[in-house]
Amino acid sequence: MHLSNKTARRLRTKAPVLTIACLAGLVAALAPAGSASAKPHAKYPKAGVILWTKLAAHSRPSRSSPTIKVFSQFRSDFRPTTLLVLGESTDAKSLRWLKLSMPMRPNGRIGWVKAAAVQMRPVRRSIVVDLSSRTLRILQGGKTRFATRVAVGRRGLETPTGNYYLTATFKPKERFLGAFAFETSAYSKLSEWPGGGVVGLHGTSMPWLLGQAVSHGCVRMSNAAALMLKRLTPAGTPLRIIA
Repeated sequence: MHLSNKTARRLRTKAPVLTIACLAGLVAALAPAGSASAKPHAKYPKAGVILWTKLAAHSRPSRSSPTIKVFSQFRSDFRPTTLLVLGESTDAKSLRWLKLSMPMRPNGRIGWVKAAAVQMRPVRRSIVVDLSSRTLRILQGGKTRFATRVAVGRRGLETPTGNYYLTATFKPKERFLGAFAFETSAYSKLSEWPGGGVVGLHGTSMPWLLGQAVSHGCVRMSNAAALMLKRLTPAGTPLRIIA
């Protein structure tokens, strides 16, 4: 989907602000947590897959801390579970831990898992959704690689702001979801929605609604834009939603 010249100029003006916001959010996400020596690492964020059959995520980088979620190596659709790693820490016994963005309620939860259980890969790009301008951007190296207009959650079912990531990608069977779709680690207010209220990014069969607040919390885009995201942003891509 192509933006008008006026909208494109406005977005170019706003791009540095969005980039600074993303960097600030990443620094905050890497801030020290727990009693261990948690330190920011320039090599993060990274995407990861689980090497063990089951993997417990703890509230702190410590075996004695509460378990907040147990990941399975594979999803119910038999695809590998994808993680987003934000940083690392080493505890008093020299055990290395990884800091995760947790795909669960409440939004924004952080968890810690044993580093030995995760195979990581670099993250090249990130996504920023701006609810006020109703636009989506793909950033790479601090620059906008792609921008498009989107529809967002309507009043009372607003798309949740925060730092998330793409947990899975798929080609929908439902025409309503357009040419391609992405599950995210964000959750909407609709807990009874299929998947427990997982917020998605997806194409649409009603492109005339783009630029409006009309969804149940998901982010809709043109089918051409959804196919662009398919090419540029695999599972594990960081997602930042700002007001």
